[in-house]
Amino acid sequence: MEFLNSESINWEELTAQGIDLGLLILGALAVLFVGMWLAGFVERRLLKLFAKSDKIDDTVSSFMASLGKYLVVIFTGIALLDQFGVETTSVIALLGAAGLAIGLALQGTLSNLAAGVMLLIFRPFKVGQFVQVGGEAGVVKAISLFTTMMDTGDNVRIMIPNGSVWGSSISNFNFHDTRRLQIVFGIGYDDNIDNAMKAISDIIAADDRCLVDPEPLVAVTELGDSSVNIMVRVWCSSGDYWALNWSLLKAVKEGFDAKGVNIPYPTRTVYNHNASV
Repeated sequence: MEFLNSESINWEELTAQGIDLGLLILGALAVLFVGMWLAGFVERRLLKLFAKSDKIDDTVSSFMASLGKYLVVIFTGIALLDQFGVETTSVIALLGAAGLAIGLALQGTLSNLAAGVMLLIFRPFKVGQFVQVGGEAGVVKAISLFTTMMDTGDNVRIMIPNGSVWGSSISNFNFHDTRRLQIVFGIGYDDNIDNAMKAISDIIAADDRCLVDPEPLVAVTELGDSSVNIMVRVWCSSGDYWALNWSLLKAVKEGFDAKGVNIPYPTRTVYNHNASV
């Protein structure tokens, strides 16, 4: 095998090619850096811009900011291809021809994108509301192109694909300003029902969180196996629901104790019959 000696190498041409390649790589890195910085800047700028408008809520602003960010990322990718001399028109035509295959391969991602658009249009919930979706419950923090972010009651961040959110039942606990609270209290069969119902009514009337309209309901609903069950229905602000629930449980128990009303333990009578053989 014949090897080339140093005299046969055109060092000037090789150096020029190396410089050109280095400049090309530096240019591509610069485009990538500027593009990623610009994507983050556009997202932050859109969030600040939408925050100044009272007509645009956080749900729409977070979604549009995420959309703007991904658009900049796409344009950055096209600019990188152009930097390396790739004909972008040919790439676009190729992507169009392979659209069906890409759609099948990314059907999960595309479904999440479509679900995100549907969530934005129909608005079953907004950022800041407490909802239950896909078996998870928490406060909605953001709705992006592909995922919905929530924080649970114990401050755990959950990322749920938009397809799972849109494809499941959605319970929005803050959609209405008021909610109805229902609690059932059991008293003994030997206790005075009117005294028990008056004790409950007095406790409800003394708590300002219980709304007067709609009117509270205190009624006997069942003669149970070991207790007479009294159902209590009161309306309150959505934000007071759980605090009022816990407060009424404690207050009614203390009110029953003060009036000598018993909350019976579940009982069962067992008869043992010995049959002679």
